[in-house]
Amino acid sequence: MNIFHLPDLGEGLPDVDIVEWFVNVGDTVSVNDPLVSVETAKAIIDIPSPTSGVITHLYGDAGDIVKTGDPLVEFEGTSQQDASTVVGKMETSNDIIEDGSLQKKSVTASTKATPAVRALAHRMSVDLSMVTPSGHDGLIQSDDVRRVARILADVGPMEPLRGVRRAMARNMSQAHSEVAPATVVDDADISLIKNTADITPRLVRALINACKAEPSLNAWYDSHALGRRILDDIHLGLAIDAPQGLFVAVLRNIQKESDSGIAAKLSELKNKITQRSFSAEELRGYTITLSNYGSIAGRYAMPIVLPPTVAIVGAGKAREEAIVVNGNITVRNMLPLSITIDHRVVTGGEATRFLKTLILDLQKPN
Repeated sequence: MNIFHLPDLGEGLPDVDIVEWFVNVGDTVSVNDPLVSVETAKAIIDIPSPTSGVITHLYGDAGDIVKTGDPLVEFEGTSQQDASTVVGKMETSNDIIEDGSLQKKSVTASTKATPAVRALAHRMSVDLSMVTPSGHDGLIQSDDVRRVARILADVGPMEPLRGVRRAMARNMSQAHSEVAPATVVDDADISLIKNTADITPRLVRALINACKAEPSLNAWYDSHALGRRILDDIHLGLAIDAPQGLFVAVLRNIQKESDSGIAAKLSELKNKITQRSFSAEELRGYTITLSNYGSIAGRYAMPIVLPPTVAIVGAGKAREEAIVVNGNITVRNMLPLSITIDHRVVTGGEATRFLKTLILDLQKPN
């Protein structure tokens, strides 16, 4: 049989959620006919058929998670070798085992338990990384596992993270393990801007000008090669809050747009958010990020930089504030701003020059 394996649908994410099958076993399909809708890389994507033929097997149901490279659909036709089978010998031991896997150990310690205790934890669906050991030298005892099992039974079943939230968890873990973050904050007086009900278009324009003044923040950093790429084109990533979780939509070559063009792109983006109609291409390749969290609440923040980008701009909730201008106290409309940089590659001077340009631009009238 001819087996079609799940391809990498963007940004190297290791798996997808099956949303809906468009075909059934026994159906005859042509090349590019839609096979299945999946959720990955923070988008819902329809996967087309790579071949024509009769479907003989579907791997997975709606709601299942399929890993990249695993079988997805089986067609009648020439047989292809499935290399996913692992053959080997499992050895046994009575020694205490230290769990050294990256997925299960914390950054400060690894779990220690006998095979019997590990088997008990497996039967009771207890992750040993959640268990506080009571034995000598950090050894987890069977009573420790049973105690955690009782607690978990009281709080109810765990909800697996899927789709957007699973991608968000992986991205945040990567950022935490790689980036050396530094955040600077300040305020912009936006009193001369006539309409501040939606400040996002002006923020985008100010960010474009700040990138021109200090381009080192519009860059990608390769931590393995210890090199950076400073980019001329600004592919702005706009952080979006949705019930499914956090994702970043890309406004490509935004530096080429007029003010009306920026507003039109933002309007189009809002429609796509409502309809959840992003393609994978529209959710990757951004060069710098903007998070307008102040549209909900919050003054200052420490936004998270996601590699390979090196900077994210955050805008808080504007407020009227009494300040001193030319020796006189006056009430002005102040917008709090935060910029987090990856301090491995961006200097404090570069970050503050960027922030200064951003502020000066926002303090101009429309």
